[in-house]
Amino acid sequence: MALEITAARPDPAMLDLPWRIPLEEWPEELLAALPRGISRHVVRFVRLSGRVLAFKEIKADIARREYEMLRNLGRLGMPCVEPFGVVSGRLDPDGEPLDAVLITRHLQFSLPYRALYSQNLRAGTATRLIDALAVLLVRLHLAGFWWGDVSLSNTLFRRDAGAFAAYLVDAETGELRDRLSNGQREHDLEIARVNIAGELMDLEAGGMLHEDRDPIEISERIVTRYRELWDELTSSEMIDDTERWRVEDRIRRLNALGFDVDELEITTDIDGASLRLQPKVVDAGHHSRRLLRLTGLDVRENQARRLLNDLDAFTAGTGRQGDDEEIVAHDWLTRIYEPVTRRVPRDLTGKLEPAEVFHEVLEHRWYMAERAQHDIPIEDAIADYISSVLPGKPYEESVVGVDTREMPVIAERPGRS
Repeated sequence: MALEITAARPDPAMLDLPWRIPLEEWPEELLAALPRGISRHVVRFVRLSGRVLAFKEIKADIARREYEMLRNLGRLGMPCVEPFGVVSGRLDPDGEPLDAVLITRHLQFSLPYRALYSQNLRAGTATRLIDALAVLLVRLHLAGFWWGDVSLSNTLFRRDAGAFAAYLVDAETGELRDRLSNGQREHDLEIARVNIAGELMDLEAGGMLHEDRDPIEISERIVTRYRELWDELTSSEMIDDTERWRVEDRIRRLNALGFDVDELEITTDIDGASLRLQPKVVDAGHHSRRLLRLTGLDVRENQARRLLNDLDAFTAGTGRQGDDEEIVAHDWLTRIYEPVTRRVPRDLTGKLEPAEVFHEVLEHRWYMAERAQHDIPIEDAIADYISSVLPGKPYEESVVGVDTREMPVIAERPGRS
């Protein structure tokens, strides 16, 4: 039985790794001290050729299936971890077979939910995490993906201008179809509700849930938020023929939620007195695509929304509403955004991503102005933020020393990645 490595871009250094040893016994010098969540599988972060990869030990057929599923989700533009490869045909020194290893790229600046709760987070964090998970679930369902194991544990979170963006980590139980039935979607929602309730009760038992509501009540939010978003993205509406402005209004509402409408079906009734609007194809990333087109900055949706708001304020403040939008955006980038993000000392750049730093500086300037009762120059805000706020932030690019397995847990339920 020979070692078999499947990878889109195989790294020769993979051949030097100790594949004949169970993953849980790999030497510490190979591992990266990144936070790990609860898992029924052995998971390790490994340093390889200057990057960090996540290794998960599972059965070979499951590993190959999940690898292909993650590749397919990536092709569809879904927020998920990037698959790197599968290693199978492993034997221990006695010739006994070992499980295969699924390898994914570490998602920088991301954290499992329990590692987030190891920090000093304000009340309402659970709600923001659930909101992010609801958006992720809607996007996956629109693409025809049935998850089968929706939970906070199977999700990674990255900060997104005061909110969070969610990424699928575990696709082991998922199925990709042309279209999901209402029953399949409701099944995923029920799985999510039950799993989230249990996860929040774990946090509550460990004294880490800083909320004023019952975990079960909070978990119901995934159902409410999901259905609100799904209805807005997919439901049809009837409008009077004299109210055609509502067509543009529907598109603007979807844009405000961060979605572009790639195809909209408009049909009239028999006498032509009313119109029926039905979004046919919606695609997430409205604000991030616009910001990328204007500035070349590739950031998450809420960050893009915040940066575009500041760009609009810059445009109005400089009296350039009639100028070419791309020229004004270039000036904002070079005069406002880049000077702020470049002020971060090199030893602090791993704390937060540049776009998140810019968002926090804007927030910090607002609080400074509120205290001072007058406007604060951006230069003063960034200086004060770097000296008084940023040093106290954790290094989220590669958080070291937070092993969420050591946090209090009531019981480890099945279905965790």
